[in-house]
Order: sequence, then C-alpha cells, then structure tokens
Amino acid sequence: MLSARAACLFHAVFGGCWRTGVQLELYVLSVSGVSEKNPRHDLYFATQHEPVAHEQVSRRSRQCVRVTAGELLLISGEEPSLIAMAPGAMTRIAGMRALTAPSSTLARSLQRSCAARREMSRWSKVPLGPEDAILGVTVAYNHDPNPKKINLGVGAYRDDEGKPFVLESVRMAERILLEAENAMEYLPVAGDKTFVKNALKLAFGSECSAAPGFENFAGMQTLSGTGACRMGGELLARFYDAPDVYLPTPSWANHTPIFKDAGCTVKGYTYYDASTCGLDFKGMVADIEKMPPSSVVLLHACAHNPTGVDPSKAQWDQLSALMREKHLVPFFDMAYQGFTSGDADVDAYAPRKFLKDGHHMILAQSFSKNFGLYGHRVGCLSFACDSVAEAQAVESQLKILARPMYSNPPIHGVRVVNEILQEKTLESKWRLEMQGMAERITGMRMKLRSGLEARGSAKIWDHITSQNGMFCYSGLTPEQVGRLSTEWSVYLTKNGRISMAGVTSRSVEYLADAIHAVTK
Repeated sequence: MLSARAACLFHAVFGGCWRTGVQLELYVLSVSGVSEKNPRHDLYFATQHEPVAHEQVSRRSRQCVRVTAGELLLISGEEPSLIAMAPGAMTRIAGMRALTAPSSTLARSLQRSCAARREMSRWSKVPLGPEDAILGVTVAYNHDPNPKKINLGVGAYRDDEGKPFVLESVRMAERILLEAENAMEYLPVAGDKTFVKNALKLAFGSECSAAPGFENFAGMQTLSGTGACRMGGELLARFYDAPDVYLPTPSWANHTPIFKDAGCTVKGYTYYDASTCGLDFKGMVADIEKMPPSSVVLLHACAHNPTGVDPSKAQWDQLSALMREKHLVPFFDMAYQGFTSGDADVDAYAPRKFLKDGHHMILAQSFSKNFGLYGHRVGCLSFACDSVAEAQAVESQLKILARPMYSNPPIHGVRVVNEILQEKTLESKWRLEMQGMAERITGMRMKLRSGLEARGSAKIWDHITSQNGMFCYSGLTPEQVGRLSTEWSVYLTKNGRISMAGVTSRSVEYLADAIHAVTK
C-alpha cells in the first residue's frame, strides 16, 4: 500500500498534469521517508512522451519499464509493486535523475516538468501511418531465420544466386565517366536535355524521333517512373479541364496515391479476369466506351504490374482506335521496357502505335528495371503536343512545378544512360544483358509451372507462363499467402503477386513444394 505521503505526492503530481490516454515519459525519483520500513524507495511516475516497447524493470540498471498513464510503480528492494492503476499508454524512462525533496517541492518540480513536456509535444496529433505493404514483406523476410526463406515481394531483378545484379554495360559506362572527370554541377530544372532526347528515341524508335512533328514533344527528366507519374498528375490537376484519371483494376498500388495526392480524381476500369488469370478485354472495352470525353486513361505499356497480363498487338490496335473515337487521353506508364520480350523495341509497340495514330499522349518512363539503376531514380515524362509553342508552354509549367518540389534532378544515372545509348558497343551489350534478364525470368516461369504440374496439382497453372515480365499474378488467396510465410518462409504480397525475378534455380523446387502444399 502507498503511505499517506506517497499518495499525496501521486495526487499532487497527476492531479495537475496528467490526462487519461496521453502517451507518457517516465522519470525516476528517489524519495526519502515514503514508509517506515523502507526509508528510501524509487518512485516511478509518468509524464507526457511517446510510447516504446516495454522492458523488464531493473533496480540496478534502471532500464525501460512498462507503465500505463496514471500508474505508479513503487520499487522496494528488488521487486516492483504496481499501484494506483488508471487507463493510458505504454512508454519509456527518459531523462532519469535522482531527487530528494519534500513532497511539495517535488510536486512543483514535477508539475513544471509536465508543463514543459506538454509544451515540447508539438507532433502528438500526428498518427502512426501503416507500413508499406511491399516494404513490410521485406521486413518480415529479414527477421526470418529459416535458411530456405524466399523474398518474392521486391520488384527488383535478382540474378540466379538471388543477389542484386549490376549490368556490366553500366559498370563500363561508369568507368568511362570516372575517367572523364565530369563536373558535379546542378542540372537544369527540367534535367539533362540529351537524356530526354535519348529516352524519347528509346520509347518511340530512331525513325519516329526523326519524323516531322517529333519536335512537338515536351519532356523533362524525372525522379524515375514514380516522379514522372506524379509530375504528370500535377500538370493535369493544375491545367487540364477534366483531371479524371482511370486506372486498370488492379494497378500498381502506388498509382492511386500518386494521382490522388496530385489532385486528380481517380477512377477505375475493368482489366483483370480472376477466373482465367488473364485479360478481361471485353470488360475493358465496355468500360472505356462509357468514359466521358477527355478522360485520362492510364495504360501499362508492357509487363503490367501486378498481373503480368498485357493486351495483344491486335487488342492494342483496337484500343487505340476506340480511344481516338472517344477523345480520350492515353497516359502510358512504361516501367518495364525490355522485360516482357527481352527486346525494347518489341515492348514499345503500344506507345508507338498510339503516337502513329495521332494521340495527344502522355508517357512516363522508368530506367530502374531495364538499366538496373534503381537507386539513381532515372525517369522521363513527355507530352505529345500540337506545336512547338504548345510544347514549350507545357515544359515551362513542368519546370515551375518541379522547382519548389525538388529543384533539380540527380545527374549520375542519366549520364550512365546517355553513355550507353550513345555508344554502339555499349548499347549492343546492354540489349544483350536485358535479353538475358528477360530470358532468366521466363525460364523460372517455365520451371515453376512444370514443378507444380509434376506434383499433381489439381489447379491449372498455365497463367504462370502466359503472363509477362517481372510479376506473376498467382491467384493465391490472402490466406494461402499467409500460410506460405508462416509454414514455408516464402514471402510475397497479400494479393498473390510473385516477383519472378526473386525465383532462382536453387529455390524454384522448394517454391513449387510450398505453393502445392497450400493449394491442395
């Protein structure tokens, strides 16, 4: 039980500064004469601060202690006693100091400390946000001690040893740049103009880039494909009359917040057929036919994320004609050029067809996957305009948007891309390496499908090889995905998306065992 003096101290302190439910910080005090049997106790009390994980109370080390707002811990000897419980939050000891003083002096000191802490807590109303779904998969994987564990959540290429892969063409370009001893000055706000031209040539081909009207493109270097989509959304929200952006269902998870945060209204259209694990082209066409004129339609140019399901060339032709008829604006996101077929020109069929058909299209490009420049954030955004003057106006507004946002884009990655695309030997080597990456992923698709079929699975797995690019939309349920992680240490996102780049020759049979076990 509390002595009368300790009880008075508790009420004096908490009566003035404690509120139920406030997150707290603990201070340690040594108080004389709290009881007759123990002339000296350690009194733990709570003041406002953020919560952290609790630890065992230790009289000797005075480490972290778990308490609730309004609880009082009285330490007698080696064991803590919990008294005066009230609802609240868990927290930590911080700023520990020893005080010996009469209760009135102590109470005033504590109240001042509480008031000061409240004054300092400017961000207490900021809520804790949810963990990113894909990053959460990696966190769980990293904490798993199983030597057979597999991470199939990350959208980044891995070699057949499961290790990050740096292209030799990139290393060669870097050595050339190192010897050139280039300056490290700021790039212009719109980025490297040579890079923008090279990016457009890669997207639309050398013949298209030399054709009349190609100078009507407005373009800028961006912070990879994410930055390209965001800058495109920002311009639409600020200057376009009807900034309704239609996304395929499903789409890359980041597309929705990108365009919503830019100020666009995000809507959806039919894309994936769960019953076949393929494209619902009939539903897609029906939804596009219902869209109001001038709507913006986001299209994955190739290797659709997350499904790996792409329209055929004939279907792309039909979509181009339909969108021209409906006066819709195509917004292509091309993050995986070369990862579908292994040929960058083949994978660019859709945007090239739409450009040829006269669409005023928008194109976002990423160089993270096909050049392996993930951390360098290399991207490009371009608008097909009616005239040079219109292109100049669009580009001027893009620069106005970028200047207060990030000022200037990074320089090293675009220099690497320029070096490769402007030097024939390096470009040839890069194209071969890109083909090799695509072929390894295709090989893993074939091995996984044959492995599942060899195990006598009752399910049909032909979609594993009919889908394209880095991802396989497996059709696994969230429950089955959960069992894969808990029973087999195989980690992927809850929607069943498998990053085929994370599958290796050593792990593919184990993965087949795991998927077969949870889908019986």
